[in-house]
Amino acid sequence: MRQVVLDTETTGLEPRHGHRIIEIGALELVDRQLTGRQFHAFINPEREIEQGALEVHGITEEFLRDKPRFAEVVDELMDFADGAELVIHNAPFDIGFIDNELSLSGHEHSSITSIATVLDTLELAKDLHPGQRNNLDALCKRYEVDNSSRTLHGALLDAEILVDVYLAMTGGQVDLGLNLESPIASDDDNEGVLTAGHPALLVLKASDEELSQHEARLNDIQKQSGNCLYKEF
Repeated sequence: MRQVVLDTETTGLEPRHGHRIIEIGALELVDRQLTGRQFHAFINPEREIEQGALEVHGITEEFLRDKPRFAEVVDELMDFADGAELVIHNAPFDIGFIDNELSLSGHEHSSITSIATVLDTLELAKDLHPGQRNNLDALCKRYEVDNSSRTLHGALLDAEILVDVYLAMTGGQVDLGLNLESPIASDDDNEGVLTAGHPALLVLKASDEELSQHEARLNDIQKQSGNCLYKEF
């Protein structure tokens, strides 16, 4: 599975009011592992930056003056995103800005969602933690992700933090620390050990007393409801 964790910084909050992207940062995950591939670009928005936005990311118009326009980096961005699942926190914001830039540049694709799917980690967090704060800083605290270097927002830095938050929210890294070179259980090993060519894993079986208690509970459910699906298996 290929995913691209992406974030943007902008001149303001609304593309419909003429605001533009000034930074895009994206990191590639394959099978939930960082590959080292990334896309990162500062972009000259050809307009002023609102003071409120400047206070958030600290990126100045002077710094961006010699940076490329969006049209100069769009093909590289689209190639990087092509076929991936985009992992974005508050995806409608970033997707709205990217699609606006695609339109302004006259690109053949009117939306980045025509070449990639989108996973909104804000919506995922709301499902997992309803009624709680679910911005990136709150999630860092909840999942003990170190964001001490984040004094200001930055697209690449926020993408790096979002990688850690996303993996924590969805179960952590796939690698469970199993050493593939560890001894493999043989057919002569004790009962209760997985032996199908995998590292030895202990399987805890229910005791006779636990099985008896389980059967009694199923009988109670059958008696009260008239139907217990588990007894059919």
